[in-house]
Formats: sequence, C-alpha cells, structure tokens
Amino acid sequence: MDQNVSNGIDGSNQSFLKNETRTTYRTGKPRNVPEWVTLCAIGSVHLFSAMCISLQAPFYPKEAESKGATATEYGLVFGIFEFVAMISSPFLGRYISVVGAKTMLCCGMTLAAVSAILFGLLHYVNDHGFFLSLSLFLRMLEAIGTTSALIAAFSITAALYPDTVATVFSTLEIFYGMGYVVGPSLGGLLFSIPKVGGYVLPFLVMGIAMMMGMLLIYTVVPPINAEADDNVSMFDLLKIPALLLDSVCTVATAITMGYLAATLEPHIREFGLTEVQNGFLFVTSGFTYAITAPLVGRICDRFEGEEKLDKLKRTLSLGAIFVITSYVLIGPCPYTIIPKSLLLCILGLLIHGLGISCLMTPTFIDSICSAIAAGMPNDLSTYGVVSGLWSTSFAFGAFIGPSVSGWLFDLVGFQFGMFFVITLHFSLFLMITFFLAFKRNIWQEVASHDLEKRGKDFDEFN
Repeated sequence: MDQNVSNGIDGSNQSFLKNETRTTYRTGKPRNVPEWVTLCAIGSVHLFSAMCISLQAPFYPKEAESKGATATEYGLVFGIFEFVAMISSPFLGRYISVVGAKTMLCCGMTLAAVSAILFGLLHYVNDHGFFLSLSLFLRMLEAIGTTSALIAAFSITAALYPDTVATVFSTLEIFYGMGYVVGPSLGGLLFSIPKVGGYVLPFLVMGIAMMMGMLLIYTVVPPINAEADDNVSMFDLLKIPALLLDSVCTVATAITMGYLAATLEPHIREFGLTEVQNGFLFVTSGFTYAITAPLVGRICDRFEGEEKLDKLKRTLSLGAIFVITSYVLIGPCPYTIIPKSLLLCILGLLIHGLGISCLMTPTFIDSICSAIAAGMPNDLSTYGVVSGLWSTSFAFGAFIGPSVSGWLFDLVGFQFGMFFVITLHFSLFLMITFFLAFKRNIWQEVASHDLEKRGKDFDEFN
C-alpha cells in the first residue's frame, strides 16, 4: 500500500489538511459584498430553523389546552420535532448529492414555511383529536423541512468555504442561537398585538419570512457542483473512529444543553428571581457561546498540517473539562465546601457557554477532515453525509437530554442528577485522551483500507 494511504491520507486528500482544497468551489472567507450576502442568506436558514423550533413556546400550550389537550399531549408536539429530525437526517444527508444542495435547501425552506402557516390555522380546528393529530403531522413536516434546509446549508458552507469551515460554521451558529432566543420573544410580541394579533399572526409572519428567505437564497447562493460519489453512506463514516468520536461529542453537547434547559429554572427557584431575571440567566450560556464560538472557530481554522486533526480533538477535550467545571459550580457539586449561590451559577453558565463553543465548533470541521483523510471523496456527497451525521447526533442528544434530565430531577434532584452529565463528559475526555495516545493513524489506516476495498469492489461491479 502507498505510504500516504497507509497514514490514512492519500495524495489528493492530504491537501485538505493543509488548508489547500482540491475542489473547484470558492475558497476562503467572504471577501466582498456578494459573498457576505451569500453568507447572510445561508445564516437566515439557521435563524429561521431555530425560530421554527421555539416560536410557539409562549402560547401554543394555552391554545392546546383550550382544545382539551393535556400537558403530556402537547409536550409530545414539542418533542416530535427533534425525533423526526433525528431519524430523517441520515436519509437527507445520503441523497443530497442526488437532489442537489441548493434544491434541497429551497425545498426544505418552502416545506417549513407552508407547514408554519398551516400550523397557525389550527386555531380554527376545535375537535380535540383532529387538532392534536394535525399538530403532530404539521410539526413533523416542519421538522423534515428545517432539517433538509440545515443539512443543505452545512454542505453548501463546506463547499463554498472549505479553508475556513470552522470560522464560518461558528458564525452561522450565532444565527441559530439568535433564532432560538428571539423566536419566543417575537412570537409572544406578535401574539399580543391588539386587534391583529393572536395565535395565527406569529405563524403567518414566520411562514412569509421563510418564503422571502428562500427567494433570497435561490437568487444569491451560487450553484454547487453536483458531481459526487453517491456511493458514500453514513455507515462508511461510522467505520472511521474519529467520526464516531465526533458524533459522541455532538450527542454529549446536545445533552448538556438540554439538561440545563429542562432543570435550571427549578434549581434556581430558591433565589426568588423574577421571570425577566430568569430569562437573562437562561441566555447567559448562549450569549457566551455566541461570543466565543467565532473565536474558537478562527483558532481551529489556523490549525494546519497533519497535526490539525489532533489539535481539533484536543480542543474537544478542553471543552469537556469546561463543561464539567461549569456543572460543579452551578450545582454545586455535593460533598464539597462550595456553597450554592447565584454568583456561582452565573459563573458556571459563562464557563458552560465556553465549553459548548469548544465542543460544538470543532466537531463539524474535524468530521469533514477525518472523513477525507480516511479516503472519502472531497465532494458534495461527503459533505452531505457528514452534515446528516452531525444533525442526527445533535437531534438525538437534544431529544435525550431534556427527557433524562426531567426524570433524574424528579428522582434525585439537580445536584445528584448532574453527575450523569459530569460522568458523560469525563468519559468523553478519557476517550479523546485514549484516541490521541494511540494516534488516529492506526485506525485511519484500517478505515482507508476498508474504503479502498469498497472502491475496488464498486469498480469491479461496474
């Protein structure tokens, strides 16, 4: 076997690790107004996708209760979104090279927009069973639409800006964070407008805004070269230990975010904060993430050469340490002399946001680099499948996190329940350390040999 292949990096793919892409797509960060407009258009996908998830939070429960729905029933309407995103992501990522990234993005935005508008019209459905069934069905369509758009947006980002994927990815995550925070606020504001407000208006405005965003994307986003190897699958990626570890990191990150989202409010209730103060406390971690993610992304993009992959993994291990530290302060950790205080909670949330930045930002770029280093084609098919794997992992963690946290909170409380998150991230730290100690080249060689054999079998078949 050729020496380069034995190291898991063939000649054509080694350039990717040196930030010299071999693709024909545009490289580098945005340099002029049209490219910045393109980046903002892609960012709108992340903004609207997050708003779709969070928009109805302030008023849908009351509307559902007026139709006779219980908390368990309308809670399922909220939870079904991440579940559908989790099971649909592998298929969407697998066939993006067949459909086309831009086509999938525009179709996904359109489906989500129409679903949002129809979700608003549920106000006129009075039958309890019919209301709940339509709510679940439209929420599932909305999940498929937004997941399609997000996977396509990730793939387009990797194709247009391969030299600075981490920086651009972290910048786009700011749009997602803004949407997640702004969604409930904007929804509540539109709902409360005198005379014209109400249940229908927030969804109508959301749907129209998404359609306008889709038209902007269709106009400004350049076509992506669709020549790709559609023989790449998610199972091929999961044979690469580095990508499997990245997926575990993504799941763990989503779990820690979901744990706090579900249990932080009852944990800090003894401080007697107002709703507004609680709101500010909740966005502390997200605000820190929004500020630090671009910085972490820029640092990751500066990693060069064959050590790039190892440095990305070390960044992940640092993020795991930050998350563990944050929970020790927020709890605080039982059997320690650390007292429970509002100041320590705020400090812990700030550190938590930094930890999320170090965990979220490197996983996507490391997954792409590791896939190509193991012999995957440097084209849209790989970008799409990697995007699908990343989305599946995050949705799985986002689905598991709140569910497990609520059960643990009822069973043992926040301080003892948080050992689940601490143990998870400590195990993650040990796995990364073990991975780096034995060097990924040993496993990359196995993955490269497997992919090489798959390619030969495919050639013989043809």
